[in-house]
Amino acid sequence: MDSLRGESLSTSNARSVEVYDSALKAFNIYRGDPVAIIDEALEQDPDFVSGHILRAQVHISMWERSVVPEVEASLSHLDGLHNSSNRRERAHVRAIKQWASGDWDGMRGTLDRLSAEHPRDLLALQIGHLSDFYHGDRENLRGRILRALPAWSRDDQGYGILLGMLAFGQEECGSYGQAEETGRHALDIDPEDCWAQHAVAHVMEMQGRQAEGIAFMESRQANWAQEDNGFAFHNWWHTALYNLDQGNAARALEIFDRGVRPEPSEIQLMMLDAAALLWRMHLQDLDVGERWEELSKLYQEADEDGFYAFNDMHAMMSYVATGRGRAAAALLTAVEQAATGEGTNAKMTREVGLPIVRAVEAFGRGLYEESVELLMPVRYRANIFGGSHAQRDIVHRTLIEAALRGGLTDLAQALINERTALKPHCPFSWRLHQRAQA
Repeated sequence: MDSLRGESLSTSNARSVEVYDSALKAFNIYRGDPVAIIDEALEQDPDFVSGHILRAQVHISMWERSVVPEVEASLSHLDGLHNSSNRRERAHVRAIKQWASGDWDGMRGTLDRLSAEHPRDLLALQIGHLSDFYHGDRENLRGRILRALPAWSRDDQGYGILLGMLAFGQEECGSYGQAEETGRHALDIDPEDCWAQHAVAHVMEMQGRQAEGIAFMESRQANWAQEDNGFAFHNWWHTALYNLDQGNAARALEIFDRGVRPEPSEIQLMMLDAAALLWRMHLQDLDVGERWEELSKLYQEADEDGFYAFNDMHAMMSYVATGRGRAAAALLTAVEQAATGEGTNAKMTREVGLPIVRAVEAFGRGLYEESVELLMPVRYRANIFGGSHAQRDIVHRTLIEAALRGGLTDLAQALINERTALKPHCPFSWRLHQRAQA
């Protein structure tokens, strides 16, 4: 039977297809629990191939070690359904296997080919887009969607979702005006497309439009900050960044407590946004109370060290901020071991993850010149371990602060000059400039 977009699903159960489309919609806009939704179909139709695929891909989208058992369980089901699956579904399974084995680059390549053959497979496009994000591949964030877009029309369900993804890719490629236009178009189609909301938020972040960004986020809060919105924490993070850069740390902390970290969560994506906001405050010597403690404790309890280099950086920040020297040493050992392995994360770690983690650890011990020496060669290559420009700005902020604290005034001033030129309207950048001058 066919899904809403005409892709063939290997089942004769009309109800399974209906539930699949509902689960995919929930995943598209990060509303509700797509796994719980698809499980309803799998309970009645345990041999529903695309149901198992969607379930695995949703788990993969979290990009952390804790989901590996769930992904492997889905693969176990799918292995037994090989003969009853179609070519498109088998390509999905191949991509899932590549992710589980650590060949994340291979997964992305498989999804590239899958989307070329089946450009209306929205699940493949979204998982591919997210995997491009986790690799910092800005060209493919945009290109993957552009290649598929001619197969869609505005009347197709999910067309706005494509535009939201395209807007983010355009922003990461530096096409800010185009990205904002595309993102706002997506929001006109579906006001609750929180990924499109976040794409426009990124544009305003990169252009230093903090006051306008706050107004944009707050005026549309009802569309992206719903209680069941699984992406709201990140859009709150953007809102907090605007406030922090304007010098309103108190408001940023209110947003932290309300939206970024309203309750403890072991989900790495949520933890890293919390760590990233608190680290920005740590660099400014701002008092954040006990907020670091529960976060750092959860990092220490999680079995994630060395799995994904981008997460490792944020874990190290939490240990440095709380003085957890043993945890920092253990993480550094795990990252060093990860760098000697095989697979995509080993490459990420060798090229940028390890020097950045070492730099953060050195910063925590007051070895500011060492931190600078480690960060300078990788500051423009940090995209290799994923994240967005806005997220990786934390590397540049740490570098500048290390240079200031290490007495490397000329270097600090030069780096700040670059920053103010790129974001001439950002109050935080000019506060750094005043510090360097003083």
